[in-house]
Amino acid sequence: MTHRYPGNGHGSRGVYAALVLAALAASAALTYSLRAAAYAPPFNLQEVAPGNFVHLGKHVTFEDPDTDDIANIGFIVGEKCVAVVDTGGSVAVGRALRDAIRERTSAPICYVINTHSHFDHYFGNIAFRDDKPEFIGHQKLPEALGGDNAYVLEHFGKYLGEHPSNADIILPDRTVDSMLELDLGGKTLRLTAYPTAHTHSDLSVLDVDTGTFWLGDLLFRERLPSFDGSVLGWLKVIGTLEQEQGVRTVIPGHGPVGEELKAALADEKRYMETVVAEVRAQIADGKDIDEAVETVGLSERGRWQLWDQQHKRNVSRAYTELEWE
Repeated sequence: MTHRYPGNGHGSRGVYAALVLAALAASAALTYSLRAAAYAPPFNLQEVAPGNFVHLGKHVTFEDPDTDDIANIGFIVGEKCVAVVDTGGSVAVGRALRDAIRERTSAPICYVINTHSHFDHYFGNIAFRDDKPEFIGHQKLPEALGGDNAYVLEHFGKYLGEHPSNADIILPDRTVDSMLELDLGGKTLRLTAYPTAHTHSDLSVLDVDTGTFWLGDLLFRERLPSFDGSVLGWLKVIGTLEQEQGVRTVIPGHGPVGEELKAALADEKRYMETVVAEVRAQIADGKDIDEAVETVGLSERGRWQLWDQQHKRNVSRAYTELEWE
């Protein structure tokens, strides 16, 4: 995003603007430093099914100081050990999650499962490193996390600590190419890897015993979905998810927990289908991408939070994908 400030580079106004920016940067750094030292906000946590605990993230933008706490994260407690499902977008959030686990059980943390490659779901991994769990993710997650992280570290590295580096990004020890079952002791988890959808590395976690389905960012509720992988691939995966049997609780990557699977997926599916249909119509009419981003999907406005921050980017990505059909 490009910001323009009046007076930059023009005498006293430029100096004033520079001082203001420096003060804002220092204030932001201090704010996060204080939060990292002691996670100030109450750490909301709810047991949505026996042994399944969820912390609900906030619907804020990526420019907000609390953007490290936008994802739904949590843990599953078995008789033998604990599995963590996503760890949040900072060391501070990860530590708060770990503290919440320790308040409820002394069982060892044997697995940390990351549902995909976006920082708000895995930056907190570092808080669990000393527990020596097995870090698990999609077979394509190591490539996604082990590549060039310059952009992520530049824009969000402050959430990893004072001197963030690639060494703070913990890659999986074990990967899932199709399906993997984990035994927590009296509780079986079924991990499923999917083709490209929200990202190239999406993974779901099903607690078979309680029918609790952790979908990561394959499901957005209330917060507008973010197209990063393939919108057509995502729609196919939604079709697959709808066929899952025995689900009684649905945990999205963002938004409130649901009870009925198809109902929980319905809004996201409708939004995507609307964007795809209207982008295809724009392409057929010879409209360019700039026209599409201004006109596509407007019937969905008002149904989603963070519309202004995300919708046009979604249309742009959908247009880029669909124009080569």
